[in-house]
Order: sequence, then structure tokens, then C-alpha cells
Amino acid sequence: MTATAPNVTVRAWRDLDPQARDLPGMSLGTFPVTPQIQQVDRLWDLGVRHAELDTTVDLSSDDPATHRRAVDRLCLVRDLTARAVSVDWDLRLSPQESAQQWKVLSHLQPPRTVTGLDDAEGALHAWRTRHYLCKLVWRQGPGFVQIRDRRWGDLRRFTAEEPRYHEAIALLAPGAHHTAVPADIVEEFTAEHLVLRVGDLAWWLPYRVSRWLQEAMAV
Repeated sequence: MTATAPNVTVRAWRDLDPQARDLPGMSLGTFPVTPQIQQVDRLWDLGVRHAELDTTVDLSSDDPATHRRAVDRLCLVRDLTARAVSVDWDLRLSPQESAQQWKVLSHLQPPRTVTGLDDAEGALHAWRTRHYLCKLVWRQGPGFVQIRDRRWGDLRRFTAEEPRYHEAIALLAPGAHHTAVPADIVEEFTAEHLVLRVGDLAWWLPYRVSRWLQEAMAV
């Protein structure tokens, strides 16, 4: 089962432009939110177009509580990115992992800072200059789930027609203990870099789209 997620605090504004955010009425204050898509929809309806997370997303720790906090904040970054809401957030990666590990997260809004890598500045520059919306998305069609992945420079498309894949995505979306999902599905998704393992948690990387931001064949 997924652990009960603690509140995450975000500061919010009506505009993503730094100068515009200083104007009267642009700040929406601070919100405690839970990392659920309904919460992101609520922020959007309130007029939030730029948000700032309360603490660093730390993927370098061995502490299970830190794993949960990191996944909770990644959920918000993912779902805010799906809404094209800009996000100020900071990321700490593990130097023991591949120097290219940032690419797994490169469909998300680029972070403000990246630490923990030998060439963190180079990774951050590449992330910022190569980022665009709908880089890794999934959608639910009539009787199928489809994922489109362009993080690696080409289009990789995956289609699953079995209902258990959609059930697995629902479990993985907020981050779940890896044993809560059928092992073969977790292994399959992990092999395609569609799931991120954070300690014992497995977290679903793609964000969902209900309509394409550009003509569907071009995404």
C-alpha cells in the first residue's frame, strides 16, 4: 500500500514572469497540498501559473522518509508540468548513479538547481535547453493505454491493451511500494525507464494528457 502522503507546501503566483510576480495581486500565497492530480487541478482553477516547492527533492538519501518526501514532490512537479505550470524546485541526485540519470526526469519542468553530479551545471544546462512539453506522456484510450517517450531523442511508443496495466499505473502514479504492483509490470516499466525506483517506492514518470498541445502525430 502507498503510505499516507504528508502535506507539501507550495508558494504560488498568477504569472510565471519574475517581474510580473512582483506586481500587486499576483501572489496567491502559500498552500499546503497533497500530491494528487485533483490538488493540481484545484491550483490551476485558482489561477496558479507558477509555483515554488518548499524543499529540495533529494534522490541521494537512503532514508525511507526522505524517499516518500521526494516522491510526493516529484508528483507535484509532474502534474504541474502536465498543466504547463512553471515550477521552481531543486534536485539532489546520487553521485553513485549514472551521470545521465537526469535524462530520466528530463520531461519535467527543469529544476532551479541540480546537485550531486560531477557535471551538475552541464546536466542542468542540457535539461533547460532541450526541454519541451509532452516529452513523456501517457493517455487512456478506449481499451488501451499508450505512452509516448521522446526523452532519448527519438519517439518511443508503447501501447498496452490489458486492463492490468491501467490498474498498475493508478497504483504507481502517487508512488507505491514496489511489491504492491505485479512484479512483471514493474520490471517492464522500469526497463523502459517509465518507472523510477526511489528506495522501495516505485513511481510513475509519465504525465497524463487529455488533449495534445499540438497536432497528435507531431508529439
